[in-house]
Parts: sequence; C-alpha cells; structure tokens
Amino acid sequence: MGRRVPAVSRALDILELFLEGDGTLSAPEITRRLQLPRTTVHELVTTLAARSYLVPVPEQPGRYRLGVRTYQLGSRYAEQLDLAAEGQQVARAVAETCGETVHVAVLEDADVIYIAKVDSTHAVRMVSATGRRLPAHCTAVGKMLLAALPPAELAARLPAELTAMTPNSLTSPEALRAELARVRERGIAYEQRESNPDVSCVAAPVRDRSGRVVAALSVSVPMIRWSAERQEELAGLAVRGAADLSERLGHHGARQQ
Repeated sequence: MGRRVPAVSRALDILELFLEGDGTLSAPEITRRLQLPRTTVHELVTTLAARSYLVPVPEQPGRYRLGVRTYQLGSRYAEQLDLAAEGQQVARAVAETCGETVHVAVLEDADVIYIAKVDSTHAVRMVSATGRRLPAHCTAVGKMLLAALPPAELAARLPAELTAMTPNSLTSPEALRAELARVRERGIAYEQRESNPDVSCVAAPVRDRSGRVVAALSVSVPMIRWSAERQEELAGLAVRGAADLSERLGHHGARQQ
C-alpha cells in the first residue's frame, strides 16, 4: 500500500469541513479550524475553486460553498449504489457482532420484502430467506417502515382487516396506529412473537441521502435468548447498523439519528 499524500489529505479535510454548519466557510475560518498555514489554505482553496469543487458565495465576499463538481461525484456514487448489496455487507457486520440473524427489508404495498439476510451462528435460529414477503404490521421492520409513512399514505396501504400470523399479531388498525406512534417516538420498532411464536425482533430505520426512510434493519432472536437486557443491547446494534447503511446511502448525519 502506497503512502498518503499530505496535500491531498489536506484538500479533503477542507472539503469535509463544508459538511458542517451552514455549508459556507472563509479561508481564515478554514485556517483556524484545521490549524494549517495561511498560504497552504489559500493555495488549496484556489485549486479547489479552479476545479469547481468550491465556488464563491454570491454577495458574501471571501466565503465559499461546495461546487457542482462535488454534486456530480455524489450523484455518480448514488447511481452506483445497490441497496441490497450494501445492506448485505452491513447485515454481515452486525451479525458478526451479535451472533444473531440480521435482516434488511423494504416496504411494498402493505408487506415487507427481505432484501438482505445473514444467519445467526447459533444452532437455534430464525428460519427465513431473502425475497420472502410478510405482512408489514407483523414485523419490526414493517412497523418501522409503516411508521415513516405520511398518515394519508398509511391509510391507503393498510387493509381494512389485518391478518394475524400468531396469537400475538396486531389485528386492530387502531392498535397498530397506537403502536406506530410509539415507534415514531422511540425511533425503534419491536416485534414480540408476532410473525413467529418463537422469535422477537428489534428494528431501526435506514435513510437515503434525502433523509427519507427507504428500508429497515432488524435483529431477530429466538425467545430462549431474549431478555430485557438483550433487547436493549440489540436495539443499540440495530441503530448503529442502520446508521452505517444510511451513511452508505449518502445520508449525512446518520450517526446522530
């Protein structure tokens, strides 16, 4: 592996500063925040501006913002993203940490479809498969995705009668709406033996670069390994995994969600 080029690293440090605050900076502010020589900052900013990575802010002399070239690079990155492939990589990392089954799912009509899955390393584990479709209201990922919908869209998607998969499934639209309100408040969704009588799950939202919830990541655990302490631990892992996947999709600030 070759050595790092200091000038390139400094140029990237400058660009990354613009991800914070209001997205505009002056050369003196960059100098102060990066603790670099003034002439170095001037040369780097001049070069970045010449290549359209930075542009002057109209009516604010001496201040810069990100230029069109950064947008073009970000757009090309977004075009090449594959949610299923990225989700599989993140699910694998989460599963390696906790040893449990991890899913990534998307919403289609009133169902969820699993697009990525990594199995538990334990002998007793959840049996599922990518491509499987389940009623959204019976799953943690589904509740997470339903909770992100505007009220009118939620009403349009939900059937008049909710199908039960186990005795614990929610079958009342009113009870489901109350649960979705709790999901929105917590930022996490739980399933307590609602799609499988022997399994509980916790899920967190995955956002794209616009901040829209486009998927959910869950950790599923057989009841023999489920407890209040384990639930809290796995909720943290689901949130971090979902934030990682959100970052890969270009969602700025995913770690603060």
